[in-house]
This record gives sequence, C-alpha cells and structure tokens, in this order.
Amino acid sequence: MSWRALYDAVLPVWIGLAGAVFVALWLVPAPYGRYAGRTPGPKLPARAGWLLMEAPAVVVFAWIWLAGPYRAASASLLFLALWLSHYADRALLFPWRLPAAAQPIPTVVVALGFLFNVVNASLNAGWLFALSGGYPDSWLGDPRLLAGAALFAAGWLVNRAADAELARLRAAGGYAIPRGPLYRWISCPNYLGEIAIWCGWALATWSAPGLAFALWTVANLAPRAHRHHQWYRARFPDYPKDRRALLPGIW
Repeated sequence: MSWRALYDAVLPVWIGLAGAVFVALWLVPAPYGRYAGRTPGPKLPARAGWLLMEAPAVVVFAWIWLAGPYRAASASLLFLALWLSHYADRALLFPWRLPAAAQPIPTVVVALGFLFNVVNASLNAGWLFALSGGYPDSWLGDPRLLAGAALFAAGWLVNRAADAELARLRAAGGYAIPRGPLYRWISCPNYLGEIAIWCGWALATWSAPGLAFALWTVANLAPRAHRHHQWYRARFPDYPKDRRALLPGIW
C-alpha cells in the first residue's frame, strides 16, 4: 500500500475516532492527573510517562520533515517551527516542571498517548512535507496562514501563562483555586489556549489533518475542562460562582 493510499484510508477513520473519544471522555475522565487513582494496573512516574507520550510528536514529525521533498520550503520551515514551539516544550521541558511527587500515569494512558502522537504527527507531517505537493512561498502572505499563526501564537501565550499559574500552585503545596487574569472568567484557560493553538494550526495549514487535530484537541480537552470545573466547585465552597469551565460567560 502506498503512503497516499494509507493516508486516505486512515484520515477519515481518525476523524471519526475523535467523535467517539469525545463521548467516552464526557462519560469517564481520562485517568491521569487528579483522576489517575481510578485506573488499575501498572503506572509510570509522571515525568517518564509524559516524556514517553509526547516524544513521538517531536521525533516522528521531524523525521518526516527531514525525509520530505519540501523540507527547505519557507512554509515548511514555518510549520516546523510552529509545531516544535509547542512540542519541544511539551515533550522535553514540561515533564521536568512536574513535581517529583506528581501522580503516576497509568501505563495504558501512556501507550494510548504514544500511539496518538505517532499517528497524528505522521498525518500532519506527511501531508505538509510530502502529499500536499508543497506550499508555495506565496502562502506566507495568505490571510489564512497569517490569521492561523496569530491564533496559534495567542493560544500558545495563554496556555503557557495558565500552566505557569498551575505550576506555582503545585510548588506551593498542591491543589488550590487558581487566581489571576486568565482564571478570572474560566477554570481551564490552559485548555482554551491549547484548543486555540491547534485551531490556529488547522487554519494556517488549511489541511484535513490539521482540522482533525483541532477536533481531537476539543474532544480531549472540552470534557476534561467540564470535569475540572465540577471538581473545583465541589472541592472549594468559595469557588467563584461566575467562573465558567472553558468559554468566558458561556460554558
């Protein structure tokens, strides 16, 4: 089977799976972080688990870029830089910002995360650096790329600032009510930022695998944001009543 035939066979199934994951995670939370204790079976230390889960997003994407015929194109270099601006941090730096006593991650979650990143990076990089036929230099001035890159950058800043607040709380002793401008309106600005990142990616690449990644991000994080919001309200009687889960003033 050719790479193009495999891509065409996998992509629609991949998009359909995002819908199934959304339903499943709405019913049962993904068992990591504060929900890790609900899953039986072996677990890995949080730092090692995150590294193993996220590393394929860097390695696979970079490998396909290097092997692709359009790796030197200006748009290809920009897409590589955008991707790595998120995943180099998520895979190589974020695990070491976790406290040594962070909740272990079930091995099954690590395995599923590893598989997701292999498939997702393969679909996105395969399209961008091989199957698309190459993005022309004129794409750098296209309104879709400019708007998408701006949304990506805004989401990146929101995500990192929100994560920094959570890291501060962990260093201060554990779970508490997050404070600050980003948490004034919603419980999970880190998730809103990540959703914005990959919606921006879908717009900037104007591609089906980019859209699939945005859908997967919503499928994973919207149910988790809802669950976190409920958890905060149940745990802290003084939790701000006008704060929403993910969308300011809406939900």
